[in-house]
Amino acid sequence: MTSDIKLLDYLRVRRSTPALQLAEPGPSKAEIEDILRLAVRVPDHGKLAPWRFVVFRGEERVRLGETALRIALEKSPDLDLQQQEAERTRFTRAPVVIAVISTAKPHFKIPEWEQIMSAGAVCLNLIFAANASGFAANWLTEWLAFDPAFLAEIDVDAAEKVAGFIHVGSTTFPPVERPRPELADVVTWVGDV
Repeated sequence: MTSDIKLLDYLRVRRSTPALQLAEPGPSKAEIEDILRLAVRVPDHGKLAPWRFVVFRGEERVRLGETALRIALEKSPDLDLQQQEAERTRFTRAPVVIAVISTAKPHFKIPEWEQIMSAGAVCLNLIFAANASGFAANWLTEWLAFDPAFLAEIDVDAAEKVAGFIHVGSTTFPPVERPRPELADVVTWVGDV
């Protein structure tokens, strides 16, 4: 029962850490594998595993940032220096960036929408697993997740979609609460309450 209480305590205060507040140390390869083993424990109707991971670490993150900058400049050559630096550092904001790729496709029994939601569940579970392993995390997409030229750079084919780039690292910043919806605004009660 104590583990249930700990989980409830965690869920009461769970908060994403902004990517710009993430730093070294990040998880080791073995820690990442442990995190991913936990992340895949999500609802998955039909046991299709309609997602896959691409883990970016080390200098590859720098290369991806340069690629993001090149593509951004091709689209908007007038980016100022601050905007250029933001593009260049998109993948170096955290020691590890894990792309969750949705591989949902038509299936005779499992609706594609359920497969897509499973990929979203993996993203959230990945954050939970990173937090439980002592790391901070943030789920982002940004324009890169939807840009065909960038997706080709990370071997995401036209039938796939990026469900999220999960940034994982450490932080010294305290979590800051943000407004949450009032239940009365998002809940409809049907039947006896």
